[in-house]
Amino acid sequence: MEEARRRRWYADGFTPGHETLVERRIRLAQERGDFDGLPGHGKPLPMDGPDDENWWVRSYLRREGLSAEPLLPTPLQLRREVERLPGTFAGLRDEQAVREAARALNRRIADWLRAPVGPAVPVGLVDVDAVLARWRADRAELLARRAAERRAADAAARAAPRRRWWHLRRFRPS
Repeated sequence: MEEARRRRWYADGFTPGHETLVERRIRLAQERGDFDGLPGHGKPLPMDGPDDENWWVRSYLRREGLSAEPLLPTPLQLRREVERLPGTFAGLRDEQAVREAARALNRRIADWLRAPVGPAVPVGLVDVDAVLARWRADRAELLARRAAERRAADAAARAAPRRRWWHLRRFRPS
C-alpha cells in the first residue's frame, strides 16, 4: 500500500533520489532553457525599504494600479473622506443629494465614534449647512465657467465661415 501511494506522487514510479513530478518538470525545463532570459533574472527583488515587511503588498498595489486607501484604519478613511468633501460633492446635481450624502457620512462617523476600532484619531462630524454653502458656491462657479465656455464656443462657431453643401460639391474630385 505504501509503495502504491509513493508511486502516485512520483514521476515514473519510484525514482532514485525521490524526484517528484514537479521537480522533474522544473529540471527538464531548466535543461531546455525555458527559464533563460526572463525579466529580472539575476536581480534582487525590489524592496521599498531595507527592512520593509510589507514590500510585496506595496509592489502588488503599484503593479495593479490599486489604491492603498481601503487598507487604512477606519478613522483615517473617514478623515480622508472629510478632506475630499468638496470634490466628492461637486458631481451631485441638487441640494437634497448633497444633504443626504453629508448625513450618510455623519452616520458613519457617529457609528465609529460609538465603538472606535483602530488608532485613536480625532474625527469630527461634518457641518451639513457649511458643506451645502460650499457646494452652492462651487456649483455657481462651475455653472458660470461652463456658460463662459459655451459662449466662447458659440462665438467661435459663428466666426468660422460656413460652407454650403453646393460649395462642397464643386470641390469634390470626379
